Amino acid sequence: MILHSLLIEPFAEYGFMRRALVASLALGLGSGPVGVLLMLRRMSLVGDAMSHAVLPGAAVGYLAAGGLSLPAMGLGGMAAGFGVALLSGLVSRTTELREDASFATFYLASLALGVLIVSLKGSNVDLLHVLFGTILAIDDDALYLVGAIASLTLVTLAVVYRPLVAECFDPGFLRAVGGRGPLYHFLFLFLVVVNLVAGFQALGTLMAVGMMMLPAAVAQLWARSLPAMFLVSAATGAASGFVGLIASFRLGFASGPTIILTAALIYGVSLLLGPAGALRRLFPRPHLSA
Repeated sequence: MILHSLLIEPFAEYGFMRRALVASLALGLGSGPVGVLLMLRRMSLVGDAMSHAVLPGAAVGYLAAGGLSLPAMGLGGMAAGFGVALLSGLVSRTTELREDASFATFYLASLALGVLIVSLKGSNVDLLHVLFGTILAIDDDALYLVGAIASLTLVTLAVVYRPLVAECFDPGFLRAVGGRGPLYHFLFLFLVVVNLVAGFQALGTLMAVGMMMLPAAVAQLWARSLPAMFLVSAATGAASGFVGLIASFRLGFASGPTIILTAALIYGVSLLLGPAGALRRLFPRPHLSA
């Protein structure tokens, strides 16, 4: 009875908690594997830049809908994210700037423009909702969008798994065998953008990337094969959403930051106890003698 009251009762009694839980589980399933590929590509900070780049489109969606309409803001954020990804790729291929540098410049401009648009037409409360998310206010339309993005991500990863992995680890080999590396790179950026839009629906532009990178970092500390990393990252994201929602409900904390802090706590424990963690390096097992 105690466990039921602690873990099940909030979701059984309140519809907004059930919708938030489903959104968290979908985010974990979709964003976790994408975060693993981002980290293996050494593009972690690019993911952070992209999470801020969606803000101007979300702000335009906010103005067009006349308020905090998550589907409208999500579609606007998706358009802005694609625009920044395309412009950054174009700049890196036509100038001497590297792609991470072009992402950084565009994301700073996008973040400033988005905050300016929201502050001109909205209140400080609206700006906080845009920046930090409203996972407990997710409606059915936004939930369908998050679920559709998670499903699209998993199907796409299953269909183009091998060329994505080849383009991640050895793009030179993919070019040598006639593979279309730029196409798969753009497809990967597409997955990053749509998952950041899904995360934006729940966690806001400032923390959307947290459901990508923290579970991915945990996966690298516990798993060695890529499929195992995908599973660990998805499970970590889902567990962070469940535990974070319970903690925020019982303690009266903000839900979005509590979910991210839960993922950070799992990461901290993994740093110590994981197979690739600090304790294992400090106290290595003796090698077996012949």
